[in-house]
Amino acid sequence: MIVRNISDKAVMETTYLAHGGAIAQMILDRRILKEIGFLAIATLEPGKQIEAHVDPMEEIYFVLQGSGEMGVDDETHQVGPGDATWIPTGSSHCLLNIGDQNLVILVVASPNW
Repeated sequence: MIVRNISDKAVMETTYLAHGGAIAQMILDRRILKEIGFLAIATLEPGKQIEAHVDPMEEIYFVLQGSGEMGVDDETHQVGPGDATWIPTGSSHCLLNIGDQNLVILVVASPNW
């Protein structure tokens, strides 16, 4: 069993700028996981955006806090706490913080088997 906290040194050491706007950390990734690509947490400040991009894996964005505008291919929806968005492999996706507080999301990714 492995238990990780978002404040753990191993998580904080993975901090990076994700797609032009979010500050992200890998909570669990391929260094440990066998079937799942990764579990990450990302924070977008008000007005910031995860720029449109395409990943070679299926993803889920789960909103923990804040409000945003999620775009997947040609669809756009407002999202808030408790909303999960499925992003199919190869789909263009972006997320804009439209609120006045930080937008915090969990991202789960899995390779396309």
